[in-house]
Amino acid sequence: MRVTLWGTRGSLPSPGPETQRYGGNTPCVEARCADGTLVILDGGTGIRRLGAVLSPEIARVDILLTHLHMDHIQGLGFFAPLYRPGLDVHIWGPASPTRGLRARLAQYLSPPLFPVQIRDLPCRLAFHDVPFEPFRLGRLEVRAALVCHPGPTVGYRITEDRTVLAYLPDHEPALGARRFPGAPNWTSGFALAAGADLLIHDAQFSDEEYTRHIGWGHSAIGHVAAFADLAGARRVVPFHHDPAHADDVVDALHAQLRGRASSFEVVAGMEGTTVEVGRPRAA
Repeated sequence: MRVTLWGTRGSLPSPGPETQRYGGNTPCVEARCADGTLVILDGGTGIRRLGAVLSPEIARVDILLTHLHMDHIQGLGFFAPLYRPGLDVHIWGPASPTRGLRARLAQYLSPPLFPVQIRDLPCRLAFHDVPFEPFRLGRLEVRAALVCHPGPTVGYRITEDRTVLAYLPDHEPALGARRFPGAPNWTSGFALAAGADLLIHDAQFSDEEYTRHIGWGHSAIGHVAAFADLAGARRVVPFHHDPAHADDVVDALHAQLRGRASSFEVVAGMEGTTVEVGRPRAA
């Protein structure tokens, strides 16, 4: 499985000279398997650049949304394949007890917030509440589960043969825990991340910053290390960088994570990074 990071910033796009190495686009990750099956994780502003380079011969695109906060859907209206007549585009996201996924996304993809309405898109567009039992997209098996973050939010576990990608970009597994980590069965997201070859995980705050942001739905760098050790992940990508963190701050957080990594490798969470999951090195 080939995984490419198109957007790694959290909360708000933050382009500028101080963020150019790690990138200023909000979450979007491409996962592509050997048979060409394409899955896109989240539709932040990074999805625009991905859409610009997708082959016109592609027949189907699946977009898996973790939740509907603006930083995870802001790029959808600028995703060029939505404007290709006849292309099958499937958008998956967490269910709501009150409104369907299409209706909730239409709050953004409609005037006055956006000039084009969903009904006017020429692609063949389908919306799905993501199930909580495994389902298949080509050769990929997808599992979703609710995780600790405000509003209905899921993480994903994507498996190709025996290769596992876990994606938990907005996640606060330490919330309410006197000591973290606790027992695996009581740890949010554990089943998704257990034994993952690559874990892409929320790393928004330093340990000191987290004390002022408890309950915001994000992780401290120390929680990332503890969670990855508990889950037995092989490689970890720190993700969802705070928009106020310049590159040197993210460098320092990555260094802290490497210093605490007793059982896993740290892959820098930079836009443009490509990882061959199941192989030992990142490109």
